[in-house]
Amino acid sequence: MPNHSQLELSRRDLLISSAATVVVTGTARGSAAAQPSGDTMKHSTSVSLAVNGERHEIEVDNRTTLLDALREHLHLTGTKKGCDHGQCGACTVLVEGRRINSCLTLAVMHDGDEITTIEGLGKPGDLHPMQAAFVKHDGFQCGYCTPGQICSSVAVLEEIKANIPSHVTGDLTAQAQLTAAEIRERMSGNICRCGAYSNILDAISEVAGIKA
Repeated sequence: MPNHSQLELSRRDLLISSAATVVVTGTARGSAAAQPSGDTMKHSTSVSLAVNGERHEIEVDNRTTLLDALREHLHLTGTKKGCDHGQCGACTVLVEGRRINSCLTLAVMHDGDEITTIEGLGKPGDLHPMQAAFVKHDGFQCGYCTPGQICSSVAVLEEIKANIPSHVTGDLTAQAQLTAAEIRERMSGNICRCGAYSNILDAISEVAGIKA
């Protein structure tokens, strides 16, 4: 029968052996995890954006939003970053003629696309009719949401012309009508914290040729 000292030695050997096994196994796993699997991952991509009629070749982090590419890479700061969650519409731009929230899409998804920002609609002395109408009807106060409001307004009229229905379109088999209700519904994704909604409606209605 083993004596007490032999039992103590066995326990000590067991603990040492177990600890060594854990260390070796952990090191092996760590080494395996540190090894790259296949090709090295690329974290940036070269994209070609046609913005306001001008072609730009830029290298962007794959996680860069279209909004940040426009503001930080191309320095087109007319497009505003509001909520950064697609809820306020301040970042609205036109991509291939359709409005999108540029904070919710990645720049790498728009390689080759035609993009129009507020700077591309018109300039001082040569304003787009919608820009001129916003000025005439005081469709802004602080002005922060205005670029997105104007880009969205231009797209709204094109959507109605293209017979794209909204939630308030009554007859889906007929041509969508230019009404105040249609404009209000379609512009509901663009928030004006100053509350210039009635003036915005007046501006859009004038360009549309209807009574607000």
